[in-house]
Amino acid sequence: MIEPVLRLPKALHVRITPVREEKSIMSSTATNVVLVHGAFVDGSGWQGVYDLLKRDGYRVSVVQNPTLTLEGDAEATRLILDRQDGPTVLVGHSYGGAVISEAGNHPRVSALVYVTAFMPDKGESVQTLIPDPSSGAPVPPIVPLADGFLVLERDKFHGAFAGDLPAEQAAFMADSQVPWGVGAVGGVVTDAAWRTKPSWYLVATEDQTIPPQAQRAMSERAGSTVVEAAGSHAIYISQPEAVATLIKQAAAGS
Repeated sequence: MIEPVLRLPKALHVRITPVREEKSIMSSTATNVVLVHGAFVDGSGWQGVYDLLKRDGYRVSVVQNPTLTLEGDAEATRLILDRQDGPTVLVGHSYGGAVISEAGNHPRVSALVYVTAFMPDKGESVQTLIPDPSSGAPVPPIVPLADGFLVLERDKFHGAFAGDLPAEQAAFMADSQVPWGVGAVGGVVTDAAWRTKPSWYLVATEDQTIPPQAQRAMSERAGSTVVEAAGSHAIYISQPEAVATLIKQAAAGS
């Protein structure tokens, strides 16, 4: 069941099509932020971003999505969104971008922020957006575990995921990985929220997991407001100021 994931598709199936839908924007500035982590990690990596936003008066919640299936992770996110008391910025890192694309149609969501993240359209999954190694793009060192779960190779985790973090911190992250379910990798988005909600995107130009050119293609297709920063796939940990600044821009609708 996991062989197609490990072999990787032959192309980056990002269809650049115009977004014709009028994107809705809530009238109030958002003061709520919900953070969604990606694969192989948990929500604790958001602490730097959390601390900066809390300092500036935002109400911040962190989703601990189990990364077993896309729908399960979207439902975990909706549970947190249900608790918000007003307009909310929904933020996703990496695979978390697929989660917020699915869950972001929640009426509380006023804006979407993608942090070096996947942006699947309707009918797409993370699996269909993983690039072909023949394109020259870096290939994440994903390896299978038993019973339909994936992890990153421990010895390659630092370079692939967290190249701008200290080696000791990257080693801890590698040894505390949350296995990624193939049901999450292959989970298909049913109604992409970025089609109707305004979106912002942080491109990490040194990312060795999601190639920067793929990040640019996805964000361009969505008509996102894009900023770029030199950082690894773990830029949400290594550069929390850059991430928090973009979230605050999205909250203000600017």
